[in-house]
Amino acid sequence: MPGKDGEPENRSNNGASNDAASKKPSSPSKGNSSIFNFQPSQDVKVWAKRYRTEIAASSSSVLSTFVAFPLDFAKSRMQTFGGGFMHTVKDAYKAEGLRAFWRGVGPPMISVTTVRTISFSIYQKTKYFLDRSITKLTGQSPLVIANAPGSYPNLYTFACFGGAGAVSGAVITTLSCPFELTKLSEQLAGKMAREAKAVDSTGQRVNPASALNVKTGSWNTARRLVRDRGLRGLYCGYHLHLLRDTIGTAIYFTTYESVKQLMANARGRNPTSPYAVVVAGGLCGILTVSSIYPVDVAKTVYQKALLSAGSSHVPRPAIRVFQAGAYRGLGVSVARSCILNMIFFSNFEMVKKRINALDT
Repeated sequence: MPGKDGEPENRSNNGASNDAASKKPSSPSKGNSSIFNFQPSQDVKVWAKRYRTEIAASSSSVLSTFVAFPLDFAKSRMQTFGGGFMHTVKDAYKAEGLRAFWRGVGPPMISVTTVRTISFSIYQKTKYFLDRSITKLTGQSPLVIANAPGSYPNLYTFACFGGAGAVSGAVITTLSCPFELTKLSEQLAGKMAREAKAVDSTGQRVNPASALNVKTGSWNTARRLVRDRGLRGLYCGYHLHLLRDTIGTAIYFTTYESVKQLMANARGRNPTSPYAVVVAGGLCGILTVSSIYPVDVAKTVYQKALLSAGSSHVPRPAIRVFQAGAYRGLGVSVARSCILNMIFFSNFEMVKKRINALDT
């Protein structure tokens, strides 16, 4: 868990780097390529430490998003068209091939990396602000409590982490909504195009204009939405997206920080120990998805209807909780989120450790 200044403070000051620097590098002719002797300059090290959170978040987002994307693809198909996980996978593979599972991965690779990087930055800054505010009001510092050996999460830490997460989720929705909408369009395109060729019960073909063309791509989807609905078209389903991300991000960061505290600091262990990070990352993904899933289903169904309706009006669906269809695809979503966040936070903490170990 971040220290009072927000990051672990472990550094290697044994002078080993100075000794290594004083030795003359082996020449390439002796089998050692100069690329392996590369040492970042002092300015690069200072820059890396200053932006270690952003560097760690961006690199981790690229890795975790690519690995878990097929599960996200299956989740979107199951939420929209129904069917079980294996049926969805077999149907997509048979009709569209292996590439279908990564169709639309481009926008998320850009958007998720950008969104997560900004989200973590907003979260960190808001967390420090709330820590100062709570300390002034109560005399208790949530960050000091969270980092104290033998301490446990309490109302102060929940308020700090949850409040910072909610602010981060709400702010970042403005940036992420258009990207997620075009990603969804790509994920549903193949299935909707096949449905457009189907014959309805009256023997008439379904209007192909009501379905997405698999060749449109994210950019053309965005242009079509702007043409049909104006700039607001890029924010179809924004209110549901805002509700999902505000609640979800609050739960996300509160769970991660609290579980990591319980698994590490409360037991006198390193707060960034691999075991604590993996468990905290997996649990925060599971709990977050389970909590906001009905909102996510409503958002997906609503956006799918808007994507195929042109400029026609589409009523906003009700959010169904504990009803049939409200948790369609939950299993694959939980698995995806668990795997994604285990990978993300493991890499995130490792990269920060490496950067903090740099001698400056």
